[in-house]
Amino acid sequence: MSDERFGRIGLWSSALRQDDPALRGEILETAAELEELGYGTLWLGSSPGVEHADRILKATRRIRVATGILSIWQHEAAAVAAQYDTVNAEYDGRFTLGLGVSHAPLTSAYNRPYSAMRDYLTVLDEAPVPVPASGRVLAALGPKMLELARDRAAGAHPYLVTPEYVAEAREILGEGPLLAPELKVVLAADLGEARATARAYLRYYLTLPNYTDNLTRLGFTDDDYAGHGSDRLIDAVFALGTPESIAARAESYFRAGADHLALQVVTATPSKDLPRAEWRTLAKVLPLAVE
Repeated sequence: MSDERFGRIGLWSSALRQDDPALRGEILETAAELEELGYGTLWLGSSPGVEHADRILKATRRIRVATGILSIWQHEAAAVAAQYDTVNAEYDGRFTLGLGVSHAPLTSAYNRPYSAMRDYLTVLDEAPVPVPASGRVLAALGPKMLELARDRAAGAHPYLVTPEYVAEAREILGEGPLLAPELKVVLAADLGEARATARAYLRYYLTLPNYTDNLTRLGFTDDDYAGHGSDRLIDAVFALGTPESIAARAESYFRAGADHLALQVVTATPSKDLPRAEWRTLAKVLPLAVE
């Protein structure tokens, strides 16, 4: 494995970065439990800031915490560099800065994303206390952004991808850089039920061209995007079914070249739910320890 700091298996969750004060205690208690279960990294979704990671770091002792991802359009680079230095000084270097360019429909500032990311990294490099390349990963999908992740970051954290994509990304990254894809999981004994849950969640992502463009490069077509996702597409970008089938699907990503896998348990309302029972179940069947 290229970077053992992340562990073998991590969890990706929007719910862990919620700002609702009424949920703060449960979120922090959950983070501490996930650390004890043996997960290597907690990836905070839904465009978090460094302050969201700070809360989780404060509630834990060993687990790595990463933004998955911080949008470069929403956070000024010099301020992020200062925050990065502060949290890593306080929490033993356990924070990783995951960066991404988000999507044109989500920000009016979206323009020339590759150049914008390159310039953002330069500001991080030139900050009074620089953010080291080893301390950041990029939400890379296309070949140029993967090359940037290879050359100017610790590696890549791609979202909504297949094992075939992982194999292609590994070719571009080479053997050294981290490749830590996200993988959506639906635990359900009934495959039809699992696909229905997956399809309801995928619906939103199929409105974002960065994802559909990448899926098209992988051979999917408009027919696969119709009806919020064909069975072929759902089965390709999700792990569905029993704990054992989830574990087998996860292994296919490792065989393709992933170093670390960030699992997102999808429920009816994943941005709000803390699926602790599912996380406990997965911990029993997944290879959490680095071999």
